[in-house]
Amino acid sequence: MDINFELYKIFYYCAQNKSFSTAAQKLFITQSAVSQSIKSLEKQLGVNLFYRKSRNMQLTSEGELLFSYASQAFNFLKAAEGKLQEIEGLRAGEIKIGVSDSICKYFIMPYIEKFGKLYPKVAVKIINRTTPQLLEVLKSGLVDIAIATLPVSKEVFISVPFINVNDIFVASDKFAELKNRKTELKELIQYPLIMLQAQSSTRKSVDSLFSDRGLVCSPEIELESLELLVEFAKIGTGIAYVLKESASDLISNGELFEIQLKEPIPTREIGIVQMKNVVLSKAVNTFIDILLSK
Repeated sequence: MDINFELYKIFYYCAQNKSFSTAAQKLFITQSAVSQSIKSLEKQLGVNLFYRKSRNMQLTSEGELLFSYASQAFNFLKAAEGKLQEIEGLRAGEIKIGVSDSICKYFIMPYIEKFGKLYPKVAVKIINRTTPQLLEVLKSGLVDIAIATLPVSKEVFISVPFINVNDIFVASDKFAELKNRKTELKELIQYPLIMLQAQSSTRKSVDSLFSDRGLVCSPEIELESLELLVEFAKIGTGIAYVLKESASDLISNGELFEIQLKEPIPTREIGIVQMKNVVLSKAVNTFIDILLSK
């Protein structure tokens, strides 16, 4: 049965106000239009909704039943409308961000803190993955935006550059012979290397650095965590390829040193990525504005 929902709205106002004329005034239509709408609804439902002969308008038992459900429906709609107004006013809702552990820790946390202070009623949910995994969860709708290594497919995503980051090789004094001098990549591969797993964008960038020079990078240890890379380098297990910020404190206090290369390591561009043809909420757009206001 395909019934015009406008008829239910007119019925709801009539039943709520117990008057066709009052319903007509509140709906800004004529009393005749109200009467005709109720007759049409009754005909389609096959029941009488109001007693016609009573001086005071009364609902039939069928009308009472319909009104109980109609009231619930209108209350839910009003609640939804209120929630939407709260979300639009950033007094409710949530944003879901996909970002790697390292980028989140060293670059995104201040922006999350600022957003939280400005809009404490909006929840911020974080999903940590590598860039390839982040793009997959973005496509699946599990996150609103991803903070990921660029470039990404322009056919699927829209991206805005955010920051450039530097990756470096670090080592402990166990490899002191590499201190204070320029080292070639072909020499570096003779040492035990510690790197992120092959599917990460960081790893792909360093693999490309080696392959562009006809070299093959075969790390002795592959890890999922950037923090573990730094820890393994600190105890002298090998030379780690890490985000510069993740090792800066240990470099400052002398527990690690940065290996200076003859071949410069290109910076990685990190961007804010969203799906094409997907409308973002006001909360998400506000968070993006905060990121780009740096």
